[in-house]
Amino acid sequence: MKKPLRPFGEELRTWRQRRHLSQLELATEVDISTRHLSFMETGRSQASRSMVLRLANKLDVPLRERNDLLIAAGFAPMYPSRPLSDPSFHSVREAVDLILKGHEPYPALLVDRHWTLVSANKAAQAFMVGVAPELLKPPVNVLRMSLHPNGSAPGIVNLAEWRAHVLSRLARDVEITADATLSELLTELRGYPGGETHFVGDPANASVVVPLKIRTPEGAVLSFFSTTTVFGTAVEVTLSELVLEAFYPADEFTAAALRNQAMPAQSAA
Repeated sequence: MKKPLRPFGEELRTWRQRRHLSQLELATEVDISTRHLSFMETGRSQASRSMVLRLANKLDVPLRERNDLLIAAGFAPMYPSRPLSDPSFHSVREAVDLILKGHEPYPALLVDRHWTLVSANKAAQAFMVGVAPELLKPPVNVLRMSLHPNGSAPGIVNLAEWRAHVLSRLARDVEITADATLSELLTELRGYPGGETHFVGDPANASVVVPLKIRTPEGAVLSFFSTTTVFGTAVEVTLSELVLEAFYPADEFTAAALRNQAMPAQSAA
């Protein structure tokens, strides 16, 4: 359920405080007086459409929330929002499918803003082995699937470390977007068992990334690190919220295991 919009001034002040900026700092960034900014926050001054967009840009407000700011200020939303099935996304879907397939034999996932699974390549099925069927019913939330005790969690060798990484990343998403659904998800995931740690990285092997270490049904441990890709020039809400999470082998054993696993499928093809 979408929260009701507050007056523009209140929304502006909340976003400024969320970005840890003083009125002087934000006013300087957008080249206006502190007095003018104060008047907009208290409702004594009406912001123009261009000013709303300038403030939203400096505050790094996501496109969905920029529309909300425009509406709160009395203007029409600027950024369209369409389902991914819309014909205008045809070239985008082709590009994503190409990236997912081209990343094999390594796993890759496409998720939306709420970490709901949109698409995945065949290699990503390795993350779903042993996951309870109810967690795989659409819509699948990949973070819930990862940390739920009936999900991937029992097979994650470094669960405490991985859990700390996931929770930290999700908390950052909540901070950036102020999304109530993400906030509820964060509360839910924090309630799952799995150990508490603020430690990230493994100095014993000079790790430079947080690995995801998964034990296979055969007892082998596969180790991955991930990268994220977003559409940097997006001016459409749905597209701006898509994230492509690509996993890479963190050691040669994992790389060899994934290549060998893919070979029978390639031979059959």
